[in-house]
Amino acid sequence: MPRKFYLSHSIDIEVPFFDVDPMNIVWHGHYVKYFELARCALLDKIGYGYTVMHQHGYTWPIVKMQCKYIRPARFEQRLRVDVFLTEYESCLQCDYVLCDAVSGEVLHRASTTQAAVHIASGELQWQTPASWRQAVEACLQTKENP
Repeated sequence: MPRKFYLSHSIDIEVPFFDVDPMNIVWHGHYVKYFELARCALLDKIGYGYTVMHQHGYTWPIVKMQCKYIRPARFEQRLRVDVFLTEYESCLQCDYVLCDAVSGEVLHRASTTQAAVHIASGELQWQTPASWRQAVEACLQTKENP
């Protein structure tokens, strides 16, 4: 868990067969998909998913990602992905912890940074749009948080 975060959310996943390689472990690229699923669930909790972002005139590409593989996940393993919103004013930054859902053993840690890009101009925004900040702040006031 990160030291400071604004919001958090968790999802459970069972590793499907098509995510494993011939060694019966999750291929490394699929962890990114698991983090995306958790992040989308967090954005839905905030009420500002990718469709809403687009309606407000912005795309949010990943501009930085860091991953640390600790142990492999395996076919049919139940996983819990915890996502933590660690920055929302200058960018959308999330930290992730992927654990075995039964034992709690940490298998993977990661972080992603997304920047807002104005669709019409194609310009990178050095501050997140007011609509995003307002959605996060409204969620902070109404949801159960740390």
